[in-house]
Amino acid sequence: MNIGRAAPVDPTPVSLTIDGVSVDYGGPAVLSDVSLKVTPGEILALLGPSGCGKTTLLRAIAGLERPTTGSISLGARIVSGPGEFVPPERRRIGMVFQDWALFPHLDVAKNVGYGLPRGEQSADRIRETLDLVGLEAVADRMPGTLSGGQQQRVALARALAPRPSVLLMDEPFSNLDSTLRSQVRTEIHHLLVELGVTTVFVTHDQDEAFVLGNRVAVLHDGHVAQVGSPDDLYRRPAHRWIATFVGEANLFPVEGPCSETGDGPTCVTPIGRVPLITDLTGPTEVMLRPEDLAVSPGDDGVIKLVEYYGHDAMVLIQMDDGTPVRARTDAGVSLQRGDRVGVTYDGPGVFAL
Repeated sequence: MNIGRAAPVDPTPVSLTIDGVSVDYGGPAVLSDVSLKVTPGEILALLGPSGCGKTTLLRAIAGLERPTTGSISLGARIVSGPGEFVPPERRRIGMVFQDWALFPHLDVAKNVGYGLPRGEQSADRIRETLDLVGLEAVADRMPGTLSGGQQQRVALARALAPRPSVLLMDEPFSNLDSTLRSQVRTEIHHLLVELGVTTVFVTHDQDEAFVLGNRVAVLHDGHVAQVGSPDDLYRRPAHRWIATFVGEANLFPVEGPCSETGDGPTCVTPIGRVPLITDLTGPTEVMLRPEDLAVSPGDDGVIKLVEYYGHDAMVLIQMDDGTPVRARTDAGVSLQRGDRVGVTYDGPGVFAL
């Protein structure tokens, strides 16, 4: 089922500003001094492991939780701050919950119309919104008769029907199987871009965050660890934890300072000398992504494991000095456990943490 042609949810998407927000529920802090700025029409992914505070931040934006400190603004309007708290129904914010939270006793049309102000609960508004998500034909069906992907779209339609200034999505694809998740994710990504609505969505899936987010904010233990484009986070992580959280990484200890060659600074690693894209002044670690390593017949180490993924394969190599190295190869490369191989660097440059 295809999503219909989109029309703007709100002709003037607003910015979202989170300034020094903390939430503690009367105990240890769940969020600590979180500050973020989402520009009008931007899609921001909140990425992090379970328990890092992602959903709490989303609920604070929606008005379902009251921050202990800090402020939240939509455009120039403060909706949460010292002496100010706008209730959820007056924030013009739409939210898609992780479990979709559909009313099982109401048909699709009534579910979509439930959140509309009484004067806006028109058949035309409901039909228009269902058409956006490609579900106009099932308006009279009950949620329990729909597929998981259709139920997810009904939840999205209900959040979009009031024409929100900001859309929030909490793990929106986690209840779908992997094949359906990819399909629905692509369709909804297209819809959000067409609508131009300012969007914040929560996920613990790095691929999902990188595919949908214009920018990604990584949360760790209630703090914002780094904010940037997917490429920034992947190629220039702020520290070791982010390097391993947003993808596979080989981390090798090295000593500084670096050596200068005709092509720029380099350093010595277990796979040989590699070019640096950051300065190296003392002992630290360097990050080599698996796809930046070339594997060929040789005598540097032995293959211990081959993980085949169809489009490529991940190879675990034990170097002769005992160092484990992960390298990503083309699926057509014939490598087997026990093969002796050589490993060389074939990437754009190594990042020092």
